[in-house]
Amino acid sequence: MENSRSAAYAAAGVDITAGYRAVELMKAHIARTMTAGVCGDIGGFGGLFELDVTGMERPVLVSGTDGVGTKLKLAFLLDKHDTVGIDCVAMCVNDIICCGAKPLFFLDYVACGKNVPEKIAAIVSGVAEGCVQAGAALIGGETAEMPGFYPLDEYDLAGFSVGVVDKKKIINNTAMVPGDVVIALPSSGVHSNGFSLVRRVFNVEHCNLYAPIEALGGKGLGETLLTPTKIYVKPVLALLERVQVKGISHITGGGFYENIPRSIPQGLCARIEKKALRVLPVFDLIAETGGIPERDMYNTFNMGVGMSIVVPKEEADKALAVLRENGEDAYLMGEIAQGEDRVVLC
Repeated sequence: MENSRSAAYAAAGVDITAGYRAVELMKAHIARTMTAGVCGDIGGFGGLFELDVTGMERPVLVSGTDGVGTKLKLAFLLDKHDTVGIDCVAMCVNDIICCGAKPLFFLDYVACGKNVPEKIAAIVSGVAEGCVQAGAALIGGETAEMPGFYPLDEYDLAGFSVGVVDKKKIINNTAMVPGDVVIALPSSGVHSNGFSLVRRVFNVEHCNLYAPIEALGGKGLGETLLTPTKIYVKPVLALLERVQVKGISHITGGGFYENIPRSIPQGLCARIEKKALRVLPVFDLIAETGGIPERDMYNTFNMGVGMSIVVPKEEADKALAVLRENGEDAYLMGEIAQGEDRVVLC
């Protein structure tokens, strides 16, 4: 790389040497994510991973891809870039786990107006942290410097993950019956969805993001909104080893009404008890400030529930115990019933 430089390209706004510097700064973060399946080092044309299917009869690969969305605007405003990578990983691996699959590896894509190596490394440090939390290896990625396409101080961040599950262990919701219970896994905040509405409600570009807000426990709005998405992989994998799980939903954009039905077969509905829900203060603040109807709140945000899990009623206590042993303050929020409405808040 020592002889790789282009004055003409630099004059057009792309500094390829900054890319090399960014990679050097990333390496320590990437090293934290290495797992037994990783082959080779960062810098090749492809990320290599040796698949270990020991004990699996029919391994199935499961993939998921997503980005951080307009939550990135908060990172720009606060000039804090070391947590959005966690969001990026979470949005992918939390989807994969809904099938019962264990995430294996992750690749990221950063597109920016100007490659500032320290900023890119901070972004990747968050990606690496997310991978550590998910037990996945960060085996590659891409940084694209695109002057004239993105503002010089802004970027976009996306990625994808691949996991594996034995075919016979793929979560099958056809076993779901009335009387099964719905367990809530608490969210850490707004996660990474609904930020176009959040930004409009609070007019974030023109408000004080640092001022302490009593309703938020004295935290500033910026700190609260930038809280990274919770990663549920390890607790859910532990649960799958010990309890029959009939359905899992990752509560993202579309809230309860769009996501919970994705894990429930036709003819059944999830009856959610509103009084059981532990709605986070930030959602009350959003609803009050924006004058947003309750139905819209539950159809846009996670409302304090990042993931829902359906298990047999007789295994509910065991499921809660396993989840709590693995750091999740899980609780019952409803049950499965006969009905075509798919989701009913009562």
